[in-house]
Formats: sequence, C-alpha cells, structure tokens
Amino acid sequence: MKTKLAIAGLMVCAAAIFYLDAQTSPNTNYKPKRINKAIELLEQGQPIYYTGGHGGYEEGKRLAHTWADYINYEMEHGSLDFTALRAFMKGLVDGGPAKSGHRTPAVIVTLPVLGVNEAHMNANFWVVQQTLATGAHGVLLCHARSPEAVKIFVEACRYPNAKPVTPTLGEGLRGNGSQGYASQIWGISAAEYTKRADVWPLNPNGEIMLGLKVEDKYALANADKVTGVPGIAFAEWGPGDMGLSLNLPDGHTANETLHPEMASARKRVLEACKRHKLAFLNTVRPTDVSAMIDEGVRIGSGGQEAAENGRRYTKRTMPW
Repeated sequence: MKTKLAIAGLMVCAAAIFYLDAQTSPNTNYKPKRINKAIELLEQGQPIYYTGGHGGYEEGKRLAHTWADYINYEMEHGSLDFTALRAFMKGLVDGGPAKSGHRTPAVIVTLPVLGVNEAHMNANFWVVQQTLATGAHGVLLCHARSPEAVKIFVEACRYPNAKPVTPTLGEGLRGNGSQGYASQIWGISAAEYTKRADVWPLNPNGEIMLGLKVEDKYALANADKVTGVPGIAFAEWGPGDMGLSLNLPDGHTANETLHPEMASARKRVLEACKRHKLAFLNTVRPTDVSAMIDEGVRIGSGGQEAAENGRRYTKRTMPW
C-alpha cells in the first residue's frame, strides 16, 4: 500500500511539474503581431531585456538570434557611422528571423546628440532622422534635460501627416525618401512604412520606440516634464552619469549600499515613469529580477540569465 501511495504521489508531482512547465514554456507556434518585438511584449504586460551591439553586417548576422528582445546599438561614445548601422540592420535581416518569428530583434540606438536644450536639438535633429532611415526601431536620447529638446526629438521621428495630432507637438520632420531603405529592412512597402513608422504609445499602431536618459542633476530637476512629453515610451536614470553629475562617481556608501542621493534620484525617475505610464529601465540580476519587476522595472539590463529568470517569473509565452 505504501509503495502504491508513493508511486501515486510521484505521479501527482510529475503532473504538477508538467503543468507548471506548460504554463511557463514558450509557445512554439507563436505568430508575431508587430514589427517591433519590444513594443509587442510591453503591450502584453511583459518586461523586456536588451543586449549591446555595434559594428556592421557580420555583427548583425551574429546577433540575429540573440537571447535579447532588443539590441542597444551604441553610437553615443562609439563611432557615428550610419553606413555600419545600415549594414548591421541588413545582417540582422539576412541572419533572421528571430526565435520569436519577428524579422529582426528591435534595435534602439543611442546617439551623441543630447537633450540638453532646444538650440542643440534644433541643430542636430538630422542625426535622429538618419538613424531611423537605417531601419532602426527607436532612439534613446541621452542627457534629457530640456522638455523643449525632447519635443523636437519626438517631432524629428514623425512624418508630417502622422496621427494622432497633439497640440503640444509640432508637425513631424521626417521627409519623403527616408522610407526607402528602412522599409526594406522592415519587410514592408515604402507606403506602409510611412504609416507604421510612428512613435508608440502616442500612436497605438506605431512601431518606433523612443527613450530618455534622465541621467544628470539638470535632467533630474525636469524629470516630470521630460517624461511627460507625448511620444516617449521609456526612461532610465543612468546611474553612471548621474553619479558623476552628483559628484558621487562610485555611487555607493562605504558598506556598498546605494548612496542616499543616488537612491533618491532613482526613485524620482521611477515615480515619473509610473506617473506618465512609461517603461522604467534598470539593471536586473538573476537574484533580484523578480523583485525589480514587482517594483516596476519593465526594461532590464543585466544579461541572459537574469532575462530568463524574469521571463519565467512573468510566465512569458513568446519564444526567446
């Protein structure tokens, strides 16, 4: 009798494990509903995770099957090389599709153009437009100090006939001809590209994802204003640059906890993101990713193991 009960118990346990696994395993028959994988996941209420990228065609092919949901292509401190970025995007296409079935992972680009003031952004918005013309899926604006600069940033990413129209933003600044190469990367017609290449979530059907780095004391003072500009999808507090700006380059106290000023800065940006319904970006680790998600982190930087732990925690079904 004891043997039969033990066997029955093992069968129940096995069934429970199978059931739980079935609830958290990726759906192998998943069909993408969007071009931008990162936006699709955020719409599902799922956190997203990214990795870094740079280089050209071969690097794109290598990252076509990355574990990450999007690639942060670095041109803030690296070379401002649009030829390499175009080749990188082509490599992603030729090496794809992604494991989720998307044509490519999403690509968000950081630039040396900074959100420091209106004059700077007016003089340099063309860099944002050249970036999107490569087929990239978004831009992350560093040192977002000025709400006026952020407005121009958003306008630079939209076509003049983009809908919806909002009174706080001027007419879009992207021009005809910018859709040619980008539409080929996305795998749609040029006409369809001009409809879908708009900023989300301002346009619910948009496929462009814009972010801000609220990463110095001046940006922090305007955190609520810059994150409240329509067309922004996410923001981060940039602890490295924030520490330099606050004259706390290490950012931690003697016992390795986050310095109170740094913790206060992080909290302020997180609260601004929650208030304006933006995704908050923060480092996540394998040991704390679930707690970070519970706190409100929706974009994680920290590597594959942390991402996979987070995906299991939120019971993601999209393949990765």
